[in-house]
Amino acid sequence: MSKKYLLGMYEKAVPSELTWIERLEVARACGFDYVEMSVDESDARLERLEWSPGERRQLVRAMDNTGTLIRSMCLSGHRKYPLGASDPAVEARSLEIMKKALDLACDLGIRTIQLAGYDVYYEEGTPETRKRFEENLARAVEMASRVGVLLGFETMETPFMDTVEKAMRYVDLIDSPYLGVYPDLGNLTNASFLYGKSVRDDVATGRGHIIAAHCKETVAGKYREIPFGTGTTDYEGGLDELVAQGVRRFVAEFWYVGSDAWREEAAEASSFVRGKIDAAFERAGL
Repeated sequence: MSKKYLLGMYEKAVPSELTWIERLEVARACGFDYVEMSVDESDARLERLEWSPGERRQLVRAMDNTGTLIRSMCLSGHRKYPLGASDPAVEARSLEIMKKALDLACDLGIRTIQLAGYDVYYEEGTPETRKRFEENLARAVEMASRVGVLLGFETMETPFMDTVEKAMRYVDLIDSPYLGVYPDLGNLTNASFLYGKSVRDDVATGRGHIIAAHCKETVAGKYREIPFGTGTTDYEGGLDELVAQGVRRFVAEFWYVGSDAWREEAAEASSFVRGKIDAAFERAGL
């Protein structure tokens, strides 16, 4: 019988110096079904967009040899090179990054790219940055539609797009089957403290358009590096609604922070998140 859902491991959960074969093997050994690749704003990870055909084939062979696939990409490189940037050179780079990320996704068999929900990050947002964001988002979705890769907005830690409801404004505006929402339950929980709308109710606004979800631990005002089980993330409310909607792909988002026990911590994270998802399926009678 096939699995009810798949749980991915965020690439940054393990030391960056691991080879891809080691990273894929660790994911499988720790109880994950696949790996989510990170293409962030660092030069080292943006360089992946320039990999040669041979380098790409080598990673495909690593997936074949380990039996663990890379099936999603967290494309946070747009934080440094945002779609709404005021500088034309940065704006052009944002679209170049999008095209090259889609090319890499196709070569590696990645089906989903998570987009950072920012019009801009290192400059102040204005009506003009939002207008450019909308225009370039339409261009990005057109690129994705041609190659058959799904794009999903991550709900972020800034007011521009910190809820599913806000993300859906752009999903409705573009109105394409290739653009949806890929929310972060930890970020949504922090937003619920700010706006007084429950995580469950916010996730419900994305019904029919949520393609996957990040499970991350947060506490009020803090968004990173909170150990699983020590935060306030509303897993029950968020996962109950996601499962009811038919969402079946999840990623445990956590970070390697230098611990010698990182393997054990990765396995514990897998067990913790699976426990939360399994409980949601049980409550749904599935």
